[in-house]
Amino acid sequence: MTSLVALDIGGTHARFAHAEIGADGAVALDEPVTLKTSDYVSLNTAWEDFARKSNRPVPRNAAIAIAGPVTGETVRMTNNSWVLHTSRLDQQLGLDKVTLINDFGAVAHAAANAPASDFVHLAGPDAPLPQTGTISVIGPGTGLGVAHFHRYPGGYHVQATEGGHVDFAPVDHIDDAILARLRARHRRVSVERIVAGPGIVEIYAALAAMESRPVPELGDKAIWQAGMDESDPIAVAAIDRFCMALGSVAGDFALAHGASAVVIAGGLGYRIRETLVRSAFADRFRFKGRYEQMMAGLPVKLITHPQPGLFGAAAAFAREHLA
Repeated sequence: MTSLVALDIGGTHARFAHAEIGADGAVALDEPVTLKTSDYVSLNTAWEDFARKSNRPVPRNAAIAIAGPVTGETVRMTNNSWVLHTSRLDQQLGLDKVTLINDFGAVAHAAANAPASDFVHLAGPDAPLPQTGTISVIGPGTGLGVAHFHRYPGGYHVQATEGGHVDFAPVDHIDDAILARLRARHRRVSVERIVAGPGIVEIYAALAAMESRPVPELGDKAIWQAGMDESDPIAVAAIDRFCMALGSVAGDFALAHGASAVVIAGGLGYRIRETLVRSAFADRFRFKGRYEQMMAGLPVKLITHPQPGLFGAAAAFAREHLA
């Protein structure tokens, strides 16, 4: 049995959990401690607070998933101000072994290791994820995470990406209006501007403007709530449009990755899972011209593990240090 701390550091929250890896590689997680990244100036001070809150000694091993590209000795977070110096993490945090991985690389590790019971069906054939081939992993949250993993006999390989920052491609005149609104304020419009939790604000505003309605100053949480409880028809339409955009983007990445299946991840995806099934998500996923029939044959699943970033980070540690 190997003990470690699993960390999942996103744009808004940092989640810490004690973890155990058994001799068979099985990962067991304790209940996570969630801290707001804006309350701390660095990972070091957040780690110290986690250690104070912990009800037992902190292990000298860590698996750290972060929202940003893991390249070089200095890692700058994509959606918060923390900077990690990778070559000194063991000294700074008092660790013996460290695995540092992109947050959506960690989610891909989770998707590769989670049992079938941790997935629900969204679109395409209602079949398990294939045991060979490439599987795309896409998740809207504070930003848009994208990764993929390739399964082969006896193992798998994860490839993290920064796919959330590719250009947004409109499909219809409403997408055109959303893009025009964003392009008026940004030099470049990535898919993350629309297909992420905060993107609902821009979708809502564009739809309201199309009907010449006043655009209230609402935050993304208020719009999501108003759409989910159906108290605001424009918010309802905005969530439907969000689901369509997510379907388009998921289909684009499946094509780009040569995927045999797709996994949607993240807390936002889980919260809107029933809406995704009812929406035009699947239609947009398939809407790829001459490849429409091929796209219809790809299973699309939603991972329901409550902490895929933590679970996947620990699984990545096991592959790096214990295999």
